[in-house]
Amino acid sequence: MHIGTYIELVQKGQQDSAEAFLLVSAKHAAEPDIKEMCKLLASWSQLLVEKIKPFAEKYSEEKDNEPDRLLKDFFEQNRKGALALLRDLHDLWLMANEANVSAIILRQAAQGLRDKELMQLCDELEKKSERQISWLLTRMKSAAPQVLIAAA
Repeated sequence: MHIGTYIELVQKGQQDSAEAFLLVSAKHAAEPDIKEMCKLLASWSQLLVEKIKPFAEKYSEEKDNEPDRLLKDFFEQNRKGALALLRDLHDLWLMANEANVSAIILRQAAQGLRDKELMQLCDELEKKSERQISWLLTRMKSAAPQVLIAAA
């Protein structure tokens, strides 16, 4: 059974998303909404990490470091200027989508196992990821004209 691989992907994806939201919050703290909203979205991911722990124990966790690769690739770059915020939000959006698709795939396995508690957690994971994705997309749309056209 490989369900442990996706439980690990979901858990690490949420952990890395929380860390990335906090990095962006600190890096762009001067932006009016970024600091507090990124902290809130990080707290959602941190809560989900705690909620998935019992399932990692139940289905014997398998180790996989793929989500860590995203965090390292995206946020180790030394970006500066107005374009940095847009690129950081774009990277957060990619990470949130990775976490969302992992939860969707895990939900399919939970349905196959008829594990109602895991299905409920997957529903919560999907809802929180969709809200994160929605906010990030709206914020990127708002920033893009100013950053890409007006800033020089």
